[in-house]
Amino acid sequence: MERRVVITGLGIVAPNGVGLDAFTNAIKNGISGIKHNPELERLQFSCQISGTPEISEELKRDYFTELELRNFNSTGILYGVIAGIDAWKNAGLSIEHNENPDWDSGTIFGTGTSGIEKFRESIYKIDNFETRKLGSTAVAQTMNSGVSAYLGGKLGLGNQVTTNSSACTTGTESILMAYERIKLGKAKRILAGSTSDSGPYIWGGFDAMKVCTFKHNQTPEEGSRPMSATASGFVPGSGAGALVLEDLETALARDARIYAEVLGGNVNSGGQRGIGTMTAPNAVAVQKCITDAMADAKITSEEIEVINGHLTATSKDALEIKNWSKALNRKGKDFPYINSLKSMVGHCLSASGSVESVASVLQVYHGFIFPNINCVDLHPEITDCISSTKIPQQLIEKDITILAKASFGFGDVNGCVILKKYT
Repeated sequence: MERRVVITGLGIVAPNGVGLDAFTNAIKNGISGIKHNPELERLQFSCQISGTPEISEELKRDYFTELELRNFNSTGILYGVIAGIDAWKNAGLSIEHNENPDWDSGTIFGTGTSGIEKFRESIYKIDNFETRKLGSTAVAQTMNSGVSAYLGGKLGLGNQVTTNSSACTTGTESILMAYERIKLGKAKRILAGSTSDSGPYIWGGFDAMKVCTFKHNQTPEEGSRPMSATASGFVPGSGAGALVLEDLETALARDARIYAEVLGGNVNSGGQRGIGTMTAPNAVAVQKCITDAMADAKITSEEIEVINGHLTATSKDALEIKNWSKALNRKGKDFPYINSLKSMVGHCLSASGSVESVASVLQVYHGFIFPNINCVDLHPEITDCISSTKIPQQLIEKDITILAKASFGFGDVNGCVILKKYT
């Protein structure tokens, strides 16, 4: 018998808020976390602004021991561990130090890179014949599965402990992988999420591709402009989002708070065929991902009230809106409300799907639609397709029953998850 899957815990490390309270306040009030980045200016990047979470030395010590922090230099693992442990505790779960691991619990926590700053540091030491000075944690910090390994050890997880990676779709994919494992009865709960390193060595390639904005170095908070006619590229960001997924029976048995139910979803690829390339989506595949997600969730397109889109503030925003419209067969004022968190945090790359999914769950649970900031001049190709009233620029207090969240990543890979308010 397939099990129902619910979300019982949330954790967040975002450019505009670390911790649920700060993050919820920020997204409800349209508070941007994008700031001038002196290091990007020093390195003569075209884009000299970023969305970077602020983590104090004091906060680090709430999650890592002094020994762990010695020679530690991995922002991605730092963000992921903070978000993951916060989600675990938010779900009302304790951290046990038993002889045996928790066989019923696991983690699927994705990333694009791990410890890129640690890699750089290690390369210099090796080139200077200082291999013995690398330290005992160099491998753990730079292996791609480092974040899931750290979380697995800190929480004593005995079920699947793994790291997935599918570019900007990573976080949404991790949720769906966790959902499938729990639905099939192979785990009672999975900590799902994703993280991304920050800094010039992760963002430099995008700056070189000229997909990042360069027009707002003096006005950082205005830089990320999804769906806007004056959008000039995305703002690089980083962070981590984490969600505890659990089978409904287990959640009810321990009287857990339930944020939302995962009805289903889908992941696919456009195969870089048709108009699809390494960096551009195959529109047919995007539409199929959405329609197949609805079929898996057993809903109709008319039931979707809100969409949290991918919407990066590039030239592909209008295409994404058209794909949603075709997949749902809805346009004009009949189109659902749609928003993009990237207007406030930038593009958090491999962390984007999970960071945005936390925001999506909060909307369903608390009953609000957060505003799209910097969207005063909507792109005409978008308003030709859907009504501007469906792109809110102010907070809307509204009960939401069903929300669709999607991510579309480099490599022509897509993911869409359907969330429902639990009653």
